[in-house]
Amino acid sequence: MTVLRRRHRGWLAVATVATASLIGGLTTAAPASADRGAPSRTMDLQLLAINDLHGNLEPPQGSSGNITEIGPDGAPKATPAGGVEYLATQLKAARAKNPNSLTVAAGDMIGASPLLSGLFHDEPTIEALNGLGLDVSSVGNHEFDEGRAELLRMQNGGCHPKEGCYKPSGAEFGGADFEYLAANVVDQRTGLPIMAPVSIKYVNGAWVGFIGMTLEGTPDIVTAEGVKGLRFKDEVETANRYTKLLKLLGIKSIVVLLHEGGLPSSNVYNYDCNAGGSLGLSGPVVDIAKNLDSEIDAVVTGHTHQSYVCSIPDPKGQPRLVTSGASFGRLYTEINLTYDMRTRDIVRTKVAAANHVVRRDVAKDPVMTSVITEWNKLAAPVANRQVGWIAGKIDGRGSTAPESPMGDLIADAQLEATAAPDKGAAQLAFMNPGGIRSDFAYEGPEGNGVVTYAEAFTVQPFTNMMVTQTLTGQAILDVLTQQVTGANAANPRWLQVSKGFTYTVDRSQTGAAKIVAGSVKLNGEPIDTARTYRVSVNEFLAGGGDGFPALATGTDKLVGSSDLDALLAYLGAHSSATAPLPVPAADRITFTA
Repeated sequence: MTVLRRRHRGWLAVATVATASLIGGLTTAAPASADRGAPSRTMDLQLLAINDLHGNLEPPQGSSGNITEIGPDGAPKATPAGGVEYLATQLKAARAKNPNSLTVAAGDMIGASPLLSGLFHDEPTIEALNGLGLDVSSVGNHEFDEGRAELLRMQNGGCHPKEGCYKPSGAEFGGADFEYLAANVVDQRTGLPIMAPVSIKYVNGAWVGFIGMTLEGTPDIVTAEGVKGLRFKDEVETANRYTKLLKLLGIKSIVVLLHEGGLPSSNVYNYDCNAGGSLGLSGPVVDIAKNLDSEIDAVVTGHTHQSYVCSIPDPKGQPRLVTSGASFGRLYTEINLTYDMRTRDIVRTKVAAANHVVRRDVAKDPVMTSVITEWNKLAAPVANRQVGWIAGKIDGRGSTAPESPMGDLIADAQLEATAAPDKGAAQLAFMNPGGIRSDFAYEGPEGNGVVTYAEAFTVQPFTNMMVTQTLTGQAILDVLTQQVTGANAANPRWLQVSKGFTYTVDRSQTGAAKIVAGSVKLNGEPIDTARTYRVSVNEFLAGGGDGFPALATGTDKLVGSSDLDALLAYLGAHSSATAPLPVPAADRITFTA
């Protein structure tokens, strides 16, 4: 297989070189095949897609490491999945079936990562992705967690500006061998994309263009510092504009890598998305897909951590595949395309795709094992420190209920860390569910019930600083209604709450009426709209993130320790080997039918 690869050092330079190569290639590639009387005018192309890895190099813990599938008895079952050692082996096996293969990703490869990668600012994940043979990826919102400069370091290399080089040898971090695409992320001052907007790949006579984007709403779910000086543009408008550019260059086979997704009607990874003639998918990606230029042949998505392979009609009514491969490396998506050498376009009627479970019953890839072993040695002194003991599994990311035991635990930890008069005098705390990244497993190699620093970091990897501020009672009620209105109207986002704070949700109502009037209480007393209260949240929520502008109206703000430090302190104060922390009941929010 011939694949043109170039290290990315600046997207304008890459675009110039790629365009020059393309012009030369197009003047010879397709006509030459026709002149030689090739036996077939089509060739089979394969895309292998992943999304939302989030630095999960090792198999994810607890329910985050499972995929739901239908068992031999016809009932859903949880199957252990994930781990880059197994993913690499299965990608190699898939490529062996078709040498005309490219490996692509739809963002959030880094960010919110477990300690093994997060401790080293995700250099281990970039190294692993290089070893996996990734060719191109869109950025996702989490690629901006540490800001533009750090994202560019992930692409171009160089040691961390504050912590320096991590390798004992002093070797400099080399950066990504693949291209990060950010078509809809522009510098506010210049209006230019901060990274390459498109990538053009040549595979044995076939030219394929990729457009990479993150969701337009990235600023709503990333700290203000992370997106400072950047503007995030509409996904459809951006993709359609770059589609026209690719067509001007002669590229007719186009794939969008989009870090935005949907919500499937089933949690079984390989359910039939178009069963019965109806679309089993909802969410932002549906309208986006319906309006993307009809020249776009497939859309690889992410962000929602869901799995689906759906056919959604384009503006001309032609079926077009939209895919997503769950998260954490538990699935990969195999997309098979038929490329017409004469028209240089994809034969849309022959496009097919399927998600595959990254099962752990295959041999581990030795290259990935080497990467994990090397970085684990560097992380071990920090990672293995015991920080607490629990009486049972504490579900967080893996919880299926709006209020999770881990949510209660984190909110309580944040309240305790900021309750003292000199720490903020907090009376209650809110925690955003998206900031809870994993569970606390009960069983583990360190011993049953033991919580290590690595496990705590995996649950709270952002190290957001705590902010305690004064809010009116009315603002607190506004916060609760914003869980189900505004930006969260379509998909309610239930904040986790600290002990003593209770309220009732009436699911039979709509909008703000879901929050039952008079049910909101603090320590048994109804919230008084005219009073003020001291409320603790992380800095992301304090800026109005996740669609909670009422949390940005606070006054008399006091910045405290990090959310991770709060969790570590709480575990240390409330658990021991002989008196482990009980599993929280998750009974502070009452949901009625």
